[in-house]
Amino acid sequence: MSRIDELRATAHPLRLRLLSLLTGAAMSAAEAGRELDVSQASASYHLRVLERAGLIRVVEVVRVRGGEARRYRHESSSQRYDPDAHVGERAPEGEQDDMEALVDELRRRTRARIDGPALTTDAELWVDPQIWSRIVRHVGEASALLHAAAQPPRTPGTRPVSVTAALFPLRRPR
Repeated sequence: MSRIDELRATAHPLRLRLLSLLTGAAMSAAEAGRELDVSQASASYHLRVLERAGLIRVVEVVRVRGGEARRYRHESSSQRYDPDAHVGERAPEGEQDDMEALVDELRRRTRARIDGPALTTDAELWVDPQIWSRIVRHVGEASALLHAAAQPPRTPGTRPVSVTAALFPLRRPR
């Protein structure tokens, strides 16, 4: 699948939530629906969209009351990001829809925020390209570490957390 197909698939807040949920555990549509308080049919539809885009895969098929339930998993986010492999890459069309979905999801998560360590950064700065590459690499490493450490929902000793990062170069103003 192309990057544009991935962006189209993730341009929905529920699909972003499903990707996060399926990072920590393999789940069926029914299990995901219960966890996210949506219908099984809705979860199933959105899981199929994510699967077609190659963002999740079936890792297990289990027998359930005479039928079969597919369990899905999202694993790609735990891979290290190499910013040097993307030098000169064009911004994909459809990225605006993806950002809109991120904004909606961030609004939802902010309403659930509790006290504890937190960090908010927003910046539009001019930096040296080598420093920028280092920053992107560090945030990519933190993202990979976070995704690799994800546990199934409600695992004893864990707590839900929210991380949103959007790093991208800007065109020069005229």
